[in-house]
Amino acid sequence: MTAQQDDEEAPLLQRSEQPTTRTPLPWNQFWIILFLQISEPLSFQTLAPFIPQLIRDIGVTHGDESQVAHYVGILESSYYAAHVLTVFHWSRLSDHIGRKPVILIALSAISLSMLSFGLSKTFLGLMVSLVVGGAFDGSNSVIKSMVIDITDVTNMPKAYGYIPIPWMIGTTAGPLIGGSLSRPADRFPDIFGQSELLKTYPYLLPCSISTIFISIAWVVTYFRLKETVSPRTSLWELIKRRFFRQSYANSCQPSSNVLVNLEEVQPKPLPLRALLTPKVSTVAANYVTTGLFHMAFTSVLPVFYATPIELGGLSLDPPRIGTILAAQGAAHGIFQVVFYARLHDRFGAGPIHTTGVSSGIPIVVLFPVINALARAQGIGLAVWLCVAIQLALTISLIMCYPSLALFVRVAAPNRATLGATSGITQMFLAGARIIGPASAASVFSYSIQEGHDAWLVYYFLMAMAFFAIGVSLLLPRDPSVWEDHQ
Repeated sequence: MTAQQDDEEAPLLQRSEQPTTRTPLPWNQFWIILFLQISEPLSFQTLAPFIPQLIRDIGVTHGDESQVAHYVGILESSYYAAHVLTVFHWSRLSDHIGRKPVILIALSAISLSMLSFGLSKTFLGLMVSLVVGGAFDGSNSVIKSMVIDITDVTNMPKAYGYIPIPWMIGTTAGPLIGGSLSRPADRFPDIFGQSELLKTYPYLLPCSISTIFISIAWVVTYFRLKETVSPRTSLWELIKRRFFRQSYANSCQPSSNVLVNLEEVQPKPLPLRALLTPKVSTVAANYVTTGLFHMAFTSVLPVFYATPIELGGLSLDPPRIGTILAAQGAAHGIFQVVFYARLHDRFGAGPIHTTGVSSGIPIVVLFPVINALARAQGIGLAVWLCVAIQLALTISLIMCYPSLALFVRVAAPNRATLGATSGITQMFLAGARIIGPASAASVFSYSIQEGHDAWLVYYFLMAMAFFAIGVSLLLPRDPSVWEDHQ
């Protein structure tokens, strides 16, 4: 094996190179990364409280309440259907042109998607809006690569302990915005009652607020965010080479505005087949099974809340649904910020992940329990207590994602393939997010129809949870075990 091959296939961090002291986090750039992380959860959680009502309003179900969940699932899956086709390519592109240009493109796409969603009056228009956002949104994967770029093994768990802060903000503020500001002309006639625009487009206001925030994030990224990799070419040069059927071979000079040490010899990106190692495949499989269950549950939850009690739900309105989802997001963020790094040091990333997917079993069991209590006693203390327990259990489930992200670092063949490796895992995760919402929502719709087994959707979710538990056992207790065997 040649020296060049040794360099290209060298592990991301050799044990002999690991620092012995904790490296401080680079807060001058890390705070921007945290700020950017708010955009995606804020945008799509803004939609969650009012999508069931929006489906009813546009008339696509023709008054059939059992079909609402079906169309909600299709709508949510359309974003991920487009996302799965492009996320790997955006992530791999970031290894060549840099992380910053890809993030700017993604923010522009999400902004356009949200504005278009608020102006859409047909189911096709809603779907096209989400497809545009999904096709051009590579931000989540690339931002995760940036976190890996600017951290090492001593401070990465701490960094991922802060990552829940923006997700907490986004998943708390988004449902509140979407739930309280949807149909503003009806809800706040004294303020918005004279606005013909908001009467015509009753969901434009919450979508516009998300669009404004994303525009601010775009400006902050353009002026303050520094590049974290050495770009091998520019986007324009790459477009010209592709147009003339040339390759990546000739690279332009590295940018001077980067956070990496450019004096070091940089390894080269590897082809796709070289990236599909057993370790990368194991991490990707866990992303798939976790995302499949998580997104199925996330899709069913607001529909369950909005479905009439006699059909198996809770009969809650969008403002109340938004408040519940916001409380859930706040609890997730606070718990992870306070406890994740400590739990990681005590138990390791592997056990945290296995515990998280195992919590899916009691989470699913509580669905029929909550409805049974609502049928027997109405929406009282017992129902709210079970709702609180169910949402508390999702805290454990959500901690699977930072745990899996820690495995991405050691699974990547070398530093130059971090973006591509993260892209592969996110591509598989996006694939699971296509199947999860659409399948679970469709099964939910089928199960609440007269003459069908009302518990069918819960059997379906339970099978997903057991599948995720089995795959989680393939991971070692700690990512460092994989480094030891490089």
